[in-house]
Amino acid sequence: MFTCAQCAIMACRSGELDKMPKNCPMLDKEYFDNVLEEYFKPENHEFYLTSTAIEYLGYCRWPRLREVAEFAKRMGYTRLGIGFCAGLKKEAAIVDRLLRQQGFEVHSVICKTGGIPKTKVGYPEEMLLRPGTHESMCNPIAQAQLLNQAGTQFNICLGLCVGHDSFFYKYSKAPVTTLVAKDRVTGHNPAAAIYCAEGYFKDRAVIQEK
Repeated sequence: MFTCAQCAIMACRSGELDKMPKNCPMLDKEYFDNVLEEYFKPENHEFYLTSTAIEYLGYCRWPRLREVAEFAKRMGYTRLGIGFCAGLKKEAAIVDRLLRQQGFEVHSVICKTGGIPKTKVGYPEEMLLRPGTHESMCNPIAQAQLLNQAGTQFNICLGLCVGHDSFFYKYSKAPVTTLVAKDRVTGHNPAAAIYCAEGYFKDRAVIQEK
C-alpha cells in the first residue's frame, strides 16, 4: 500500500533518500529507472520538457488559461479542440475567442451534441432533472471523436461532468488538459470543498454514513 498523501517526510522532494518510509515506492529503484526511460521516448520527451518549462516560466504569475496557450504555442500546435459543458457555454465562447486571437485554429464541441434523450441510453425516466421533458444526454464520446475527425493536436476539457470527462480523455486521440473542473456548488472551484472540509463543507464534502 502506498500512502504518499499521509507522508510527513517527503524524501522525494528533499532528496534525503535515507529517510524514506518503509512502504515508500522509491525503494524500488529499478522501477523508477525504467519509468525514466519513458520520458526519453520521442512521443514524450519534448512534451514533458515543455510542460516542465511552463511551470518555471509562469510560476505564480500565469493563470492556467495562459499556461494552456503558452504550452500549445511552444509545442507547435496550431489546431486546438475544446470539449465543453453546455452549462459553461459562455466561458467556452470566451476561451474560444481568446485562443483564436492568439492565432490558433479552434474546434469546439458541446456536451449535448447529438441531442439524444438520456432515456435512450437506458437512463431511468424518474431520475431526470425534469421528468416528462426532453433532456439530452451528455455525449463525451462523440465530443472526443468529433475533435478526432477535426484533427486537433491538443484538446481542452472545460467543465465536463465527473465520469463524462473520463470518457472524453479515453476517446480523445490528442492529449487532453483540463482547464475547468466542474463543481456547481463551489462555482467550479473543487478545492474550496477541500479547504472547508472540516468547516463549512463538513457535511457535504464526503459521503455521510447512514
